[in-house]
Amino acid sequence: MNILVTGGLGLIGHNVVRRLQDQGHIVSIMDIQTNYGIIPQSEIDYLIEERIKKINLSGYYKYDICDSYAVNKVFNIEQPEIVIHMASFPRQKVVNANPAAGSRVMSEGLLNLLEASRDYDTRKFVYISSSMVYGDFVDDVTEDQECRPQGQYGIMKLAGEWLVRDYSRRDNIVHTIIRPSAVYGPLDVEDRVIAKFMLAAMRGGILNVNGANETLDFTYVDDAADGIVAAALSLNTDNKTYNITKSHSRTLLEAAQLALKLAGGGTLLVKDKDADFPSRGALNIDAARRDFGFDPKVDVEQGFEKYYEWLKNSLYWAPKTV
Repeated sequence: MNILVTGGLGLIGHNVVRRLQDQGHIVSIMDIQTNYGIIPQSEIDYLIEERIKKINLSGYYKYDICDSYAVNKVFNIEQPEIVIHMASFPRQKVVNANPAAGSRVMSEGLLNLLEASRDYDTRKFVYISSSMVYGDFVDDVTEDQECRPQGQYGIMKLAGEWLVRDYSRRDNIVHTIIRPSAVYGPLDVEDRVIAKFMLAAMRGGILNVNGANETLDFTYVDDAADGIVAAALSLNTDNKTYNITKSHSRTLLEAAQLALKLAGGGTLLVKDKDADFPSRGALNIDAARRDFGFDPKVDVEQGFEKYYEWLKNSLYWAPKTV
């Protein structure tokens, strides 16, 4: 099957590409290797180089999804049957730093892909959204929960969901919407909460905990990628929305304490909750279990240990922790 993955060199993206290629699918990639203006270029260069080692780049296009001509060129060449759209500003902090650019990528880029999907008879469009669309929520939130996003990132992700659904209504493009949460693991950037905790502990520094009792549904990257691939390929997921998470929340304080235990160093500094982020719990994944057998296997303790071991042996980060 011909499958286009936008953002295919990202943390989750390259893992999705690898799984699809291992299953024998023909996978093309659109990814401009951006540093979003806030990540050190040397860090991005290292991560991209390492991610590329795990996949086949025969169908790679370093094109911007905001360029409609480039998008149409890729669709004309590759004729994708499925599009897995992961190219996006990845989180609230990045959008807040440059909301105009975030809006352009998350709105105009999405529209270009939807237009091309219609014009080239793509069968299914898989949109990677976020648990941030829910806003504040407690444990066991299901996909039919009313969405009340806080902040521009969550608002833009929810707007994207509605655009995708409208193209299904108007042009009969089958869609699947995926809502991941707090994905972490090897080959991630440092500027995320788990990476920050781990590296601060490894450096003997201060772990800033913004709200000791704030919780997140931490999801190991392998589980997230498995769920996205299974949902994309399943015929049971047409025009449906799914939470793809570990479905087990942990407090930020617990996560920081686990990082301290693994690294054997560092100190905790508990601060007030970050007002830019909603309070979140665990998401219900019963629908994903039922419809395509989603079964996340890596718990937080195991996932943190895997991530710590990778960081400890990384050619990029190991020298930065001594």
